[in-house]
Amino acid sequence: MVKDRFHDVVRTALEKEGWQITADPYEIAVNDIEFEIDLAAEQLLAATRENQKIAVEIKSFISPSNVSDFHTALGQFLNYRDALEIVEPDRQLYLAVREPIYESFFKRRFIVAAIKRYQLRLIVYDVQQEVIAQWL
Repeated sequence: MVKDRFHDVVRTALEKEGWQITADPYEIAVNDIEFEIDLAAEQLLAATRENQKIAVEIKSFISPSNVSDFHTALGQFLNYRDALEIVEPDRQLYLAVREPIYESFFKRRFIVAAIKRYQLRLIVYDVQQEVIAQWL
């Protein structure tokens, strides 16, 4: 697997927030189909003494077409979410996108509607500071 250009940035940002990376990449299989999600992480929630588990698919949006990149990201997200519901239903899936792409592309009405319709969870990250800017 070729790592996304900003893979290490997102990993560092998650670790700064106290997430323990448990798989890089996170490989799962459903019947005879294998999937490779970029990261899996866990964090102990002190208030409930339970682990919160996430999987993160990281997308750079560096091709000439943000729309094409979004088609790919959405398709992967939906497939990965369906697979996780079968093999690890307590793990929440997030799509990680750079802050400038979120501000310039993900706030467009059609994209906002698609995010709502397909219930995408987003992590917006800052490349320079290597931090999570927003959890959506």
